[in-house]
Amino acid sequence: MPTPYSYSTTYILDKAHFDECYTQSVVPDPTLKPYYKAIGLALIGIALIFADISLYLAYFFVGLGVIEALNVKYHKAWWLMRQMMSKAASNEVTLTIDEQGIHTQSMSVTSQILWTDIYRIKETEKGFLITHKAGTSYVSLRSLDDAAAAYIKTKI
Repeated sequence: MPTPYSYSTTYILDKAHFDECYTQSVVPDPTLKPYYKAIGLALIGIALIFADISLYLAYFFVGLGVIEALNVKYHKAWWLMRQMMSKAASNEVTLTIDEQGIHTQSMSVTSQILWTDIYRIKETEKGFLITHKAGTSYVSLRSLDDAAAAYIKTKI
């Protein structure tokens, strides 16, 4: 009788890990579409300047448009900063892959993704994007050995 598969490792949630998660999971949109909200807010603010309404409200909308444009332009940097300021940053995570699924445990979060709950596994350059009932998770190849990566590939 074959023994059930089990792999366990630990890694630190550092800036390099978060950067890899972002670059492997977010597809940049080179069009102006992400800026539509910023443009709309700024245009509303400019229209309110010429209306008979408080200038504070008009400048507020223009300011929101500028902040939204900066959010789109510097999305990766802001996302990384938020992750590094979170309580999860610099903590050790234990990753376990077995017959049931993928389990992660850290000081603040315990998560389990069952193989039956996974809709899709997409292989990227540096890891796997795992789409499941609760959303999408990323598993880096840096934290896996060849056997664990091959095991995940069998689940695709």
